[in-house]
Amino acid sequence: MLYNLFTYLSEMPGARLMTYISFRAILAGVIALLISVFFGDWFINLLHRKNISETQRDEKTDPFNVSKKGVPTMGGIVILCSIIVPSLLFGRLNNVYMLLMLITTVLLGAIGFADDYIKTFKHNKDGLNGWVKIAGQVALGLIVGLTLRFCPMATMNETVNVRTENNIEYVEKSPNVKSTQTTIPFVKNHNCNYADLFRWLGEPNMYRAGWIFFVILTILVVAAVSNGANLNDGLDGMCAGNSAIIGIALLVLAYVSGSTVWADYFDVMYIPGSEELVVFLAAFVGALIGFIWWNGFPAQIFMGDTGSLAIGGIIGVCAVMIHKELLLPILCGVFLMESVSVILQTQVYKFGKRFGKHIRVWKRAPFHDQFRTSVDLVLKNDPTCKIIFKGRQHLDHETKIVLRFCIVTLILAAFTILTLKIR
Repeated sequence: MLYNLFTYLSEMPGARLMTYISFRAILAGVIALLISVFFGDWFINLLHRKNISETQRDEKTDPFNVSKKGVPTMGGIVILCSIIVPSLLFGRLNNVYMLLMLITTVLLGAIGFADDYIKTFKHNKDGLNGWVKIAGQVALGLIVGLTLRFCPMATMNETVNVRTENNIEYVEKSPNVKSTQTTIPFVKNHNCNYADLFRWLGEPNMYRAGWIFFVILTILVVAAVSNGANLNDGLDGMCAGNSAIIGIALLVLAYVSGSTVWADYFDVMYIPGSEELVVFLAAFVGALIGFIWWNGFPAQIFMGDTGSLAIGGIIGVCAVMIHKELLLPILCGVFLMESVSVILQTQVYKFGKRFGKHIRVWKRAPFHDQFRTSVDLVLKNDPTCKIIFKGRQHLDHETKIVLRFCIVTLILAAFTILTLKIR
């Protein structure tokens, strides 16, 4: 909104500042942080007055006797508002990438809110039916994938060359095309075209099959990252902290993809219009940092599925739009580890039950609970249980677990950015 207003008032002193991505991104990040902090305070007090909270673990199951009963939930509303308001104020609303990010935020936020509402007000701990969540994630994947396929504004330039002569900058670009190319790490020519997987179909069928594969992959990425973030949201400040670091890495990648100079320097594909994602991601990071103000240990509010599902969806969709989805296993390594730990735990337990045995891979899943659960507590609840990886006897406080997980994510984020030069 303000971008269009100041463009109209371009002759006014200082109005041109709104044309700079860096200026709008900084403003969006700061405003998002302030909204998250101050609106979060008001929202927490409102939930306390209405006695709206989710039953969480108490001192009986916590090794450090930390009670979290009565802590308000649905804090994801604070995060969503803190993202949407600055994006509407400082973003270009005629930009397809900005619109897709706003749709992602609202759609997955609504699904998460429905889940939290059922748990909190209907007192149904199972929440929203799992198939409804999956349907929403599939619908979002289809919206994003098909928009990138058919929207004329969603294009890319495979190569770009910037040279300066007599203080004049010349930009030479390959033609604007729609492509299923994506960035892959660790190889010299680090673009992979999904259509090449179907070369045996011949032209033009290979390109049609490539786009079908791309849409299906988009659905899988959205579902995987969204659920991974949801599983990571188990300790105070955990999901918000990890996601903020991931958001900063995506911000750097989006800035590189949307700048001819940096796309030339790193020899990556140039995506016109993707620089607008920098504004959105700055608001995303600011909102999460502001939320940690209230969500850090001891948490005064939980984000709930309203926040975690939307956060994961935002990360997945953003990576797809800048053609960096194959970097997500590195960047979101913590989310991947959490998801794999739950899958392994569930499948091994089911397999063991067929033979009358109770087998666990970890003491508890998701993986972060492995470090705060004792073997004695597991055996107390299930004396016949056999644990494959018992880990250390010493248990860590959740603040240390959160800090260490964030350090791991920080290393993975730095490594993800370095892959642009490691070939």
